[in-house]
Amino acid sequence: MQTNFAVGLSAQIALQRRLETIANNVANASTVGFRAEEVKFETLLSRTSLDQVAYASSGGTYLSRQTGEFVKTDNPLDVAVEGDAWLALQTPAGTVYTRDGRTRMTDTGELLSLNGYPILDAGNSPIRLDPNAGPPVIARDGTITQNNRQIGAIGLFTIDDKALLTRFENSGVIPNQAATPALEFVKIGMHQGYTERSNVNPVTEMTKLIMVQHAFEAVISSLRDTDSTQQDAIKTLGGTS
Repeated sequence: MQTNFAVGLSAQIALQRRLETIANNVANASTVGFRAEEVKFETLLSRTSLDQVAYASSGGTYLSRQTGEFVKTDNPLDVAVEGDAWLALQTPAGTVYTRDGRTRMTDTGELLSLNGYPILDAGNSPIRLDPNAGPPVIARDGTITQNNRQIGAIGLFTIDDKALLTRFENSGVIPNQAATPALEFVKIGMHQGYTERSNVNPVTEMTKLIMVQHAFEAVISSLRDTDSTQQDAIKTLGGTS
């Protein structure tokens, strides 16, 4: 049984999947708190052939949790999250977690994301500040004080490494497992007056793009050689010149 074409097709599908993730990463290289998307490929074995033939799967995507670079803004309503933790937002789709710590305060004191979603505390309740008490001071553990009086605390949440994350509006994600409020702030915490850049490395992504292009060319060349060999065999067996 001729398996070269099937193997080549599986390789092209896998490379197409990789190309799509690279394009999405590059497009969001400047999105605050964006997590780069990676593809994990697996090798499959044919069950229809007497010989074991390896195929490339189309790949499963996952989000890189590597931290992006911190940028100082000096805006007291900006926070960057250190370590593998997330802020929580209240949205029509339910609770969404994000690394984009840019916030704004309404005239009545509600603390919102730039897209207008309430920022939540560790108990999943919206946070309300005093709009007349001056700029807030946000501690590493998320505690908010105004005029030396504690107003509330921004929640930090951890998500299991094995949880599947679905994207929501730029940097937001929705896990398929419940997130857990953080209780210790040694390896994780907040930095007031900073934002976190995307963890996409444009140079690395362009290198990956070149590698994918070369791989595509190699697959196409292999398929052409296979087709040529098959055509020669048909001519020989058919007794044609």
